[in-house]
Amino acid sequence: MGAFLRDHFSKPTAVGRCVHADFTDGDRVIDDAVVVLCDDVTADVNVHGGAWVVRSVLELAEREGFEILDAAHLPLPAESVDAQTLLGREVLTHLPLARTELGLRVLLAQEAAWESLKERASRDPAAARDLLQRVAADATLDHLLRPPTVAIVGPANVGKSTLANQLFAQERSITADVPGTTRDWVGEIASVDGLPVMLIDTPGLRETTDPIERAAIERSRERVSRSELVVLVLDATRPLAGEQADLLRAYPGALRVVNKCDRPPLGDFGEFRAIRTVATRGEGVDALRAEIGRLFCGEWPVSINQVRCWTQRQREIATRARSDIGAMQEL
Repeated sequence: MGAFLRDHFSKPTAVGRCVHADFTDGDRVIDDAVVVLCDDVTADVNVHGGAWVVRSVLELAEREGFEILDAAHLPLPAESVDAQTLLGREVLTHLPLARTELGLRVLLAQEAAWESLKERASRDPAAARDLLQRVAADATLDHLLRPPTVAIVGPANVGKSTLANQLFAQERSITADVPGTTRDWVGEIASVDGLPVMLIDTPGLRETTDPIERAAIERSRERVSRSELVVLVLDATRPLAGEQADLLRAYPGALRVVNKCDRPPLGDFGEFRAIRTVATRGEGVDALRAEIGRLFCGEWPVSINQVRCWTQRQREIATRARSDIGAMQEL
């Protein structure tokens, strides 16, 4: 590593120091980068980003004998981080999984939160045991670090893609007043007020003679079946019968949304609980985000400093500590 940096980095490096200088390939400057030499064989190289810059650095490293891995295996191995406690190691190894500020803040608060609970357990073991029962069952930090999949389904042209774009906070899905505009499922990570989700916008579920659209609908049904949450979007301007009634029966556990509520309704949508939206204007989208957050996190908004589990080891300790409070010292 030292020889590589001497040949391609314009300033000397030292272990543990951040050095800002030019990264070069011969006479060509690739980027001004920040390099931290970790030891004789490891360095943290931070470039500005952009496909050309990253590709150029990787190609240079590969020519110099480094092996390029397709992707990092996350969480990181324990030996790749330095922390004084096992819990601290688990924080650092899972840090790359935090895709949002909320996930990052909750994860970084865990060492102090668990220490506070240990102190409480020494003063009031009974109260700590009650709290540990909730902690062991809580999946909030799991969902903040490992995005659940949310599929948006509904008949054609009810506003699913417009609603998806509101949740993405950008125009990711193509929208038009033409049934069948979305020809395949579109998936991307969206931040729902800090909760990362893999949001799937599916083609309208309907009978069609178009072979491409029909194949897309079949593929999307398989994707929806593997989703942790289905958001069923209905159209207030259509009768609550036929395909809309069929979808209500097909997805009884779905989070229901009635869209186009700014227009005169044709169906009796007061019979069931649903979130009312006008997706074109963003009305009701905040309520939808909050409901998605509650479904995955139990509470919304999420408390930053509350004790959470995010590994199986922690859950096992929390479960055992309910009968043996001393088990908490294993954290």
